[in-house]
Amino acid sequence: MERNNEGLTQLGAATTYSMDYAPEVLESFENKHQENDYWVRFNCPEFTSLCPITGQPDFAEIRISYVPDVRMVESKSLKLYLFSFRNHGDFHEDCVNTIMKDLIRLMDPKYIEVTGIFTPRGGISIYPYANYGRPGTKYEQMAETRFANHQ
Repeated sequence: MERNNEGLTQLGAATTYSMDYAPEVLESFENKHQENDYWVRFNCPEFTSLCPITGQPDFAEIRISYVPDVRMVESKSLKLYLFSFRNHGDFHEDCVNTIMKDLIRLMDPKYIEVTGIFTPRGGISIYPYANYGRPGTKYEQMAETRFANHQ
């Protein structure tokens, strides 16, 4: 099955970067293996955002892992989306939760988790973690277990 009819506009096109938070750049495509449970992981080591109080830059590695259902996030659109935080002021915890919620709206995954590994500022590192499992399914239970055992 070719992917050229899935309505993807970013992949293969000239790259345009948004200068502020832009969830509308996220795009998805159909999962060709919906009958399988499997993990998809993105490691984004160059995430930047701004402190909403001081305006100083914050740097992080964002890790996104999910179990897809019908839709999957297209990686170039994810890159552009994460870049859109560059001039966006939000606390570390807000960035991680916003990323997770935007991806849930986009894909409706069976399960997703997002971790931010922020570099130290003022001698303190912050590593927010958020997860979600589809309610009423084994993935909700998986989310509860992974959350309870998160380190």
